[in-house]
Amino acid sequence: MQSQSTIHSSAISNRSLLIASVVIAVGFLATTLAQPTVLVRIPLQNLLKNVLHTDRSAAAAFFFWIGLPWYIKPLIGILSDSFPLFGSRRKSYIIMGALAAVAAWFSLISATHSYSKLLVICMIANLATVVASTALGGYMVEVAQATSGAGRLTSLRNLAMQFSYLVAGPAGGFLGAMALGWTALACGGIAFLIVPVAWWLVREPHHQPAPAGVLHNMGRELRVMIRARSVWATAAIAALFYLAPGLSTALFYLQQNTLHLNTQNQGHLTLLNAGGGMLAAVLYGVFAARRFLLRSLLVACLLVGAVVALGYLYYDSYVHAQIIEAIYGFGYALGEIAVMHLAVRATPAGSEALGFSVLMAVRNFFNWGSDWLGSALIDQFHMHFDTLVYVNVGTTLLAVPLVLMLPKALVSARDAAIGAS
Repeated sequence: MQSQSTIHSSAISNRSLLIASVVIAVGFLATTLAQPTVLVRIPLQNLLKNVLHTDRSAAAAFFFWIGLPWYIKPLIGILSDSFPLFGSRRKSYIIMGALAAVAAWFSLISATHSYSKLLVICMIANLATVVASTALGGYMVEVAQATSGAGRLTSLRNLAMQFSYLVAGPAGGFLGAMALGWTALACGGIAFLIVPVAWWLVREPHHQPAPAGVLHNMGRELRVMIRARSVWATAAIAALFYLAPGLSTALFYLQQNTLHLNTQNQGHLTLLNAGGGMLAAVLYGVFAARRFLLRSLLVACLLVGAVVALGYLYYDSYVHAQIIEAIYGFGYALGEIAVMHLAVRATPAGSEALGFSVLMAVRNFFNWGSDWLGSALIDQFHMHFDTLVYVNVGTTLLAVPLVLMLPKALVSARDAAIGAS
């Protein structure tokens, strides 16, 4: 029979996991949906293409540059880990970042249809969102490592993000036909959602800066990170997974120019893609994470994520597009969840925000940079869309051999086994 202390510890762990699940679900929903690349993406793409008359590479470059705050996410991570605000390493950063994002989005209401002004405001909104998201990531890693819930919390994070895309599809398509100010109001309201949740539910010990000072703490964290080989191995796998020349902007132009879809049709396709992703997140979190070794999950999910991209070779009608988007959303989400599961496992204790933000910065840089690359290959080098698809698949497959080289201690265990130990 289990001892009373074991049962009590298990109950505390389950309660912590439940509270963290609420914070993570609401937090990543708010910090994902209220991004320029999510709810605002279709309205902005429509504005860039049909009002400002930019080409594919200029439109993709816009989204790459507004993502600049996401590429410097590790700087926010090390600040969150090393410099508590009002005694808090997570809660204060979440709330302050969310409130700053609300202010930035409301300022977009009066913005003119200027490429440069839109760029600056969206970049500021992203910077505020990065502050909140980085602290959320550190909070998630702390709870996951304390409760052996890495797979479940990673799946929940992805589920919240996929739900954001699910909402952003039809909502973005609808908002794309309206004045941009309505989109700005919606994003501001959504960004505020995490404020009351973080205020009431995020609990953490009171932290005081070390007597040696913030710079000493930062130096210590950097030394830990430099020596963390598992983090850099995970970063290499993430880079290859996201490096594949992106199809997002190229698809947007193909959908309007070749398939003659309107923004509502495009929003419906985003909804189907996100629906497939949500199904993948549920299956991974409920069924796969606690039953299979992480190495097996990584290999299987990366292979599926690569192969489903071949469906874009048949992207020649609205009916085919709907089927392809749903299947691709499922396969791509499986690959991404497995990579993020590995990221949580690889993050060193004590540097939760920094470690996870390093991996997220790699993800964001290569994800949005690859979209610019894919658009430039079509515009500047006249690469055919089908060729781009094959290059995309091949690059993703390169990540599989690296998985087989990861240390056994990192990937040769299930979450359930870690919890038991």
